[in-house]
Amino acid sequence: MEPVAGLLRNWEGLLQQQQPTCRLHAGEPILQAVGYSCVPVSKDEDGLVALLLNKKEADVRAQQQQLVETLHKVLGSNQSLTVNVDGVKALPNDQTEVVIYVVERSPNGTSKRIPATTLFSYLEQGNIKAQLASIGVAMSGTRTELSPAQLKQLLQNAPAGVDPIIWEQAKVDNPEPDKLIPVPMVGFKELLRRLQFQEQMTKQHQTRVDIISGDISELQKNQATTVAKIAQYKRKLMDLSHRVLQVLIKQEIQRKSGYAIQVDEEHLRVQLDTIQSELNAPTQFKGRLNELMSQIRMQNHFGAVRSEERYSVDADLLREIKQHLKQQQDGLSHLISVIKDDLEDIKLIEHGLSDSGHLRGTILS
Repeated sequence: MEPVAGLLRNWEGLLQQQQPTCRLHAGEPILQAVGYSCVPVSKDEDGLVALLLNKKEADVRAQQQQLVETLHKVLGSNQSLTVNVDGVKALPNDQTEVVIYVVERSPNGTSKRIPATTLFSYLEQGNIKAQLASIGVAMSGTRTELSPAQLKQLLQNAPAGVDPIIWEQAKVDNPEPDKLIPVPMVGFKELLRRLQFQEQMTKQHQTRVDIISGDISELQKNQATTVAKIAQYKRKLMDLSHRVLQVLIKQEIQRKSGYAIQVDEEHLRVQLDTIQSELNAPTQFKGRLNELMSQIRMQNHFGAVRSEERYSVDADLLREIKQHLKQQQDGLSHLISVIKDDLEDIKLIEHGLSDSGHLRGTILS
């Protein structure tokens, strides 16, 4: 924060007394500005009271149970009262804000929260305030919403030390009048404190964003795992469906054993034969699937062949190649046999023609 403090000191030296946002205080100019804070939305019945502790957030969280027990003792160790922590938030300058509420249980079993104003009035008593100071509590305040009359009075009258013109302009520039209220900032120390609060909230928001990002990454991993499991279960379901179908087929065969084939069964057989012939056609699904499988196997082993600088053939692919060559060889053998038979037939025909010509010449002579 040293560069920021130096910058603020430079700003303070540049301000002139005649500027509308500057007023003299003990011979030195004081900055006047207005920021905006969220309007409290908690009701008095919610019983929320904020305690400002001069301790770090980590220390407060580590000693949270001790803090609750101490506050319970401050409330007189009444067994019908229970102290609850609503939230813990880190503040600049190694301070921490703790929001608490107290629940009172009646003998009939019902419970209710002590109003925030009642709890705050009790904590502001002299002896109670001294006990709170011994555990590091520097300040306390209620977290209650403003009534329409209080809000109207706050906006109509400019706070002490703030120029009415600046206050009126702040009300006009309020980006969300329903959710934000103007807050005066008098002096560079107040501006620096406001800047520190802003940086602290930015860090908290960034921390929360990082946590959410981690959760999203974890959820994406879980989603990928779930998608893989769903695909696995789909394949398993398909296999089980095929097995069930085979069992049903066998049961149906046994049930229809001894009966003649019915007309609808014959029609079904014709349709199945048609589908089977379409699937087995070279240009249809089965042929294309075999071609794609061959290409995939060749692609999978192409990189390995290049990296090893030698040729290697997959066993399944080699088996298919051998089968294909064998089929080609059988085809060629059959073709050669047909050609030989045809040649024998041609020779027989020629021999028959020559014999018939010789016989015809003998008869004519």
